Amino acid sequence: MQNRTLEIGVGLFLLAGLLALLLLALRVSGLTLGSGDHTYKVYAHFNNIAGLTVRAKVTMAGVTIGKVTAIDLDRDSYTGRVTMALDNEVDNLPADSTASILTAGLLGEKYVGISVGGDEELLADGSTIYDTQSSLVLEDLIGKFLLNSVNKDQSN
Repeated sequence: MQNRTLEIGVGLFLLAGLLALLLLALRVSGLTLGSGDHTYKVYAHFNNIAGLTVRAKVTMAGVTIGKVTAIDLDRDSYTGRVTMALDNEVDNLPADSTASILTAGLLGEKYVGISVGGDEELLADGSTIYDTQSSLVLEDLIGKFLLNSVNKDQSN
């Protein structure tokens, strides 16, 4: 009888451990079990979205206010269109707010940062942020630096 109780206790302990691992994996990956009913969609067009992924954070003043839900190519303007789901709690963003693709930390995780504008008109569901700043691509920056160095050497 005591052996059976011990086996049930070990089984429950393993089950609790697996549930804790599942919860940890969901928290780290940014996935949630709940639905996104308390959000509204906002769009932004960028010339270069290099490194930004779906489920990336959308922040304002360092606070997460939403996430990227889709990235696609706008066939009319040939720019990258980012669809963001912003929390309904942040429903007072001015229409002239700025969206920038920023880099977090040394590993280079990309996210969208929103800077507040001063317009009295507010962003609503389906609005577009027109003032955007594209992602800084490290390879392009290094290439420009090296090309500039080569040009200086050749001119001397």
